[in-house]
Amino acid sequence: MPFVTSSKARPAYDVIIVGSGAAGGQSAYVLTAAGARVLMLEAGRNYDPISETPMFNPPMQAPLRGAGTPDKPFGFYDATVNGGWTVPKEPYMVKNSQRGPGWYEATDIDLWSTGQNFMWWRPRMLGGRTNHWARFSFRMGPYDFKPKSRDGLGMDWPITYEDLAPYYDKVEALIGVFGTNEGLENTPDSSPGILLPPPRPRANELLAKKFCAKLGIPVIPSHVAVLSQPQDAINIPARLHPDNPAAARALADNMRTRLACFWATSCGRGCAIKANYQSTTVHLPPALASGNLDIITDAMVREVTIDEKGRATGVRYIDKASGKECHASARVVVLAASGCESARILLNSKTAQFPNGLANRSGKVGRYLMDTVGAGLRGQIPMLENCPPYNEDGASVMHMYMPWWLYRDQHAGRLDFPRGYHIEFGGGRSMPEAGTFDDLENFTGGSYGKKFKEDVRRYYGSFMGFAGRGEMIPNEDTYCEIDPDKKDAWGIPVLRFHFKWSEHEIRQAAHMQKTFAGIIEAMGGKVLSPPQSDGSKAIAPGGGIIHEVGTTCMGGDPRTSVLNQYCQSWDVKNLFVTDGGPFVSNADKNPTLTIMANAWRACDYLAGEMKKGNL
Repeated sequence: MPFVTSSKARPAYDVIIVGSGAAGGQSAYVLTAAGARVLMLEAGRNYDPISETPMFNPPMQAPLRGAGTPDKPFGFYDATVNGGWTVPKEPYMVKNSQRGPGWYEATDIDLWSTGQNFMWWRPRMLGGRTNHWARFSFRMGPYDFKPKSRDGLGMDWPITYEDLAPYYDKVEALIGVFGTNEGLENTPDSSPGILLPPPRPRANELLAKKFCAKLGIPVIPSHVAVLSQPQDAINIPARLHPDNPAAARALADNMRTRLACFWATSCGRGCAIKANYQSTTVHLPPALASGNLDIITDAMVREVTIDEKGRATGVRYIDKASGKECHASARVVVLAASGCESARILLNSKTAQFPNGLANRSGKVGRYLMDTVGAGLRGQIPMLENCPPYNEDGASVMHMYMPWWLYRDQHAGRLDFPRGYHIEFGGGRSMPEAGTFDDLENFTGGSYGKKFKEDVRRYYGSFMGFAGRGEMIPNEDTYCEIDPDKKDAWGIPVLRFHFKWSEHEIRQAAHMQKTFAGIIEAMGGKVLSPPQSDGSKAIAPGGGIIHEVGTTCMGGDPRTSVLNQYCQSWDVKNLFVTDGGPFVSNADKNPTLTIMANAWRACDYLAGEMKKGNL
């Protein structure tokens, strides 16, 4: 595999891609298939989920039964390496309500006790966040691309759902997504034959569906990037690459190495059988097989370089192993390092032509940072007590979810917040681990011995959790910028974060709490902690849901946006940004699927422009 060192890289490439996750992987896949010679720079280490994933290790074999620790916040077996809420040698600056006025280096790792105004999750590994995410793959709907036209708030995208729909189909077919078409408002269906069949609902999900029906809340199969059956390695590659037999062959070969999930372990650990989507097992192998991709890991990009005409010439980066500063040259630069990291690179790329940072004549680089609104509530359901053991095989995440259902009420002004949320929920009798029996002491009366064992069997699987994931509207008070004093271990200036939830999001979080309590009580359950009527006490801190988007927004006017509709810089024509940065809004649908669809569309355009000689 062409992993190279700085000294072995080519003198020049067609395209440099910074980042190797959902955006970087998708960009590399499209561009190498089109024949471009690509260099990918990844700030973290190499990572191979086939050899590194602990597929069958039970929690009992891990320290602290697999519980989260400062260096592994999501548990011992979580796939993220060399990353998390803090990254050694890579500080960032935040406000902290618990420490007084001023700026502080971010140190907190607990979302619910932090005083930080922003939490920034960064993996430093090949594949980025695709090794860690829940793999929920929801399409944004027509309303989500034109929110300002609908309610007067935020901004409209310069593209429509119809522009991106073919690319949603392509991405879903490529990575493999299970789910169903339900024909619901602003919850788009996929084209026939695209989605894989979903696994069967579990008992707690069916119970929730029964009682939510009485509340008018839809409960439908979730869309998740996990193979519920083997992919069609004959027809899908031919359909995705009808005029490119080499690309179709490389994709078919990789599809045959991916096995259907056998529902035995958590996706968050990574997947040695390639059943779930990770950039490292889905996007990068066909790109490497093309012979057109070189990858340098442990390459910390400092800045994009330009010539006297204001065109990008490449990037300057630090070889973390040696500490040496290096330069890589290319005709085109694609930033796909994550919304905030790509903004950091641009803001640090200052020249006489761009004194405020590259591609920033609009002054909008770093602006309109968004995360997803998050709040949760847990309950105990007596109807689920003393359940006999039954087969709960399936994905490690929810098989069903609740899409937003009050669009008409909202549009008519009958709600006190303008944008919606979906509900993720779970429970059941999965393998016990640290935290499985949290809250049990409130029901056992301090029992021990034989009675304690009886109580554990009675209550095991009777707890359910509900989490809202809602839309944040961009605002002028939320952005990232370069800190004037702090630098990382390689001398690169770091980011500092301004973040503010508006009343729109705070009232939305309060509505979540009321809704969750209503569902739990409708099921005959008991809410474990009082629902918050003040949404500010329930909402997760900014960045806590790890859905950072915005910062390099696309638009139709170079005076008010950073990129055009193809994620191409208005100011530097051979510079593109394909991660979550171009997002103009952050709908309640998790952003990864849209990041990939948008990146595919942008790179189709990029490849076409290169062939025309325009780049």
